[in-house]
Amino acid sequence: MSKRLVAVGDSFTEGVGDEDAASPNGVRGWADRVAEVLAAADEEFRYANLAVRGKLLRPILAEQLEPALDLKPDLVTFYAGGNDLMRPKVDIDGLMVHYEKAVARLTAAGAVVVLFTGVDGVEDALFRKIRGRVAVYNEFVRGIAERHGALLVDMWSMRQLRDRRLWSADRLHLNSLGHREIAIAVLDVLGTAHTLESTRLGPAEAAPVRVRRRENLRWAREHALPWVGRRLRGESSGDNLPPKRPELRPY
Repeated sequence: MSKRLVAVGDSFTEGVGDEDAASPNGVRGWADRVAEVLAAADEEFRYANLAVRGKLLRPILAEQLEPALDLKPDLVTFYAGGNDLMRPKVDIDGLMVHYEKAVARLTAAGAVVVLFTGVDGVEDALFRKIRGRVAVYNEFVRGIAERHGALLVDMWSMRQLRDRRLWSADRLHLNSLGHREIAIAVLDVLGTAHTLESTRLGPAEAAPVRVRRRENLRWAREHALPWVGRRLRGESSGDNLPPKRPELRPY
């Protein structure tokens, strides 16, 4: 049983989309849910979450890898690269060289490492545009996991994540239902008993065209345009935001 969990990554791991005013940075997320289950089984369990929203892979490695290793974890969750894939240009081959070196260091330090493939965005107009990039990224992740003995949460194969009802209003981050699905998948990969259950939503009802058009316009105004603006200004949503839980402590 793991006693020292360190989560490394971006908004996905920080928990963005799963708002909770009582949680650090105002979000909960799948990693907190996993920590809660592990903590309930062992009073000596400790948890740190170094993730910061908006970070690209190389800044994640530069800012989080050494602090993670310093905490001497026996379990590390590592997801990075999703923000890179959404940029206009990305060198996936070069990116994954750095990714693999990080995984090698974590496993060499004795930690069990959990990796993640990207989600299949085939049902969403925004994510569909980068579906090919995500597929290439995923093949790298699968190979790296196999070479270094890491565990793998295959989000690409989690068909329930295609349901937009598991995503927040910004269409980029999972909501509380989606984060719970990831927590279940992580705990299952770890072989940890838990009582978390998937939400049975039933078939989705197709909204009328006028409703979809209105929703798309609202999304563009409230989420897409601000995101583009930050990119043009060289800003990130995580600028000046501290890591969620920089130190190992009880959950």
